[in-house]
Amino acid sequence: MVLALAEVREGSVEEVSLETLTLARNVAEAEGEALEAVAFADGASELVDELGEFGVSRLHVVEHELLDAYAPDAWAESIRGLVDDREPAAVFAPGTDRGTEVLARLATRLDLPMAASCTAVEVGDGYEITRQRWGGSLIEHARLDAPTALLSVAPHEVAAEAAPVEETAIERFTPELDEADVAVRVVRWEESDAEGVPLPEARVVVGGGRGVGGAEGFGQLEELAELLAGTVGASRAAVNEGWRPHDDQIGQTGAKISPELYVAAGISGAVQHWVGCKGAENVLAINTDPEAAIVRKADWAVLGDLHEVVPAIVEELRAAGE
Repeated sequence: MVLALAEVREGSVEEVSLETLTLARNVAEAEGEALEAVAFADGASELVDELGEFGVSRLHVVEHELLDAYAPDAWAESIRGLVDDREPAAVFAPGTDRGTEVLARLATRLDLPMAASCTAVEVGDGYEITRQRWGGSLIEHARLDAPTALLSVAPHEVAAEAAPVEETAIERFTPELDEADVAVRVVRWEESDAEGVPLPEARVVVGGGRGVGGAEGFGQLEELAELLAGTVGASRAAVNEGWRPHDDQIGQTGAKISPELYVAAGISGAVQHWVGCKGAENVLAINTDPEAAIVRKADWAVLGDLHEVVPAIVEELRAAGE
């Protein structure tokens, strides 16, 4: 079988986990094996229908009195127990901070290689993988040979596709853990002060860069984002200037987004920024420089001053809504 870690948030499976299940299911089908999932959250068994929609034939719900909060070593040790018992051909995890951390610890425990940030896997004599390096600025083609392949899936690079199974079984699993396994754990959560839809979840993002000119210039971008039911983001340059908080940063050292539409206003489009926004289905660039990298990579471009173009778009949208 093939095993995948399903991360859960607020009672539902994270989108990145659905993407992971999709790639893991493709590998399972190529191997002629079943797809199984492991989850740690309270009430995880209630997610069985959602997981069944994505091809999971068996859900392993991990339960232990020490697992009242996220603890990477405890999670890794729990999955190691499942690997010993079920002997999967591969273990997949979302390429999130949490998924990558757990999989790296699992690799150490099993003394196995791990391939991070995968975007495609071909099954043959071993696994032929495509994965991102250097934050996505380099694409690597490699071969992975191991008794159990360990792979994390790059977020928002694999489209989540449903493939329902008739029934998903539930098995509760109590791992052997001790206090040392929870020495590192989450002790509290602090919510961001940012309002609105988080950047990675937004269907429309309006981003501003150095060309916006200052913090006050983002007012027109916020107006445009509101009309499009979107969220405002920023380049690293704008954040470094203090015009926007780091929560708004898009790029290699910020958020990676995959909206239906990304409007990039006054952004040059350096490779570090493109790494964060290349998952967008459509990119509209507004820039005065026809040679700007973002203009060359965008689906559409408006060559002009954003301080004239954005208000014109806003005016047209307001007129269309009247």
